[in-house]
Amino acid sequence: MATVLQRVKMPVRQAANDLDEGYRPSADEPFMSLRQQAYFRRKLNDWRDAILRDASGTLSQLQLDSLRESDLTDRASSETDWTIELRTRDRQRKLISKIDAALRRIDEGEYGYCEVTGEPISLGRLEARPIATMTVEAQERHERHEKVSRED
Repeated sequence: MATVLQRVKMPVRQAANDLDEGYRPSADEPFMSLRQQAYFRRKLNDWRDAILRDASGTLSQLQLDSLRESDLTDRASSETDWTIELRTRDRQRKLISKIDAALRRIDEGEYGYCEVTGEPISLGRLEARPIATMTVEAQERHERHEKVSRED
């Protein structure tokens, strides 16, 4: 774990300007190079911005459509739809905190490394789930342990 703590903080924002549009991290380059960090920072920020835009749109729509239906069945249907939408927004609010934590890990030089083993998380996993904090193997062990704990 000492290697995780010894990582050098580098100017990631500077590298973000150097990213070309089609860039994708590759195993051929040093793991979590400035370029890779800038790529994941941009990916996380874009994801966060999209969630916030959607949430803002939901709020605006909710204010406009404040249950105008006069028919009880239509009103019940609308309320159910809004309940589902608001539940989705709540999950996304929690996701934003995970995105913010991932951005902090980039700032601290810890992004991309498993919080359990200290090993690099595969680029494929980070591409699919940029908020990942564990390698696939560590995540599977964690989930097996949780399953066993719930069954006891």
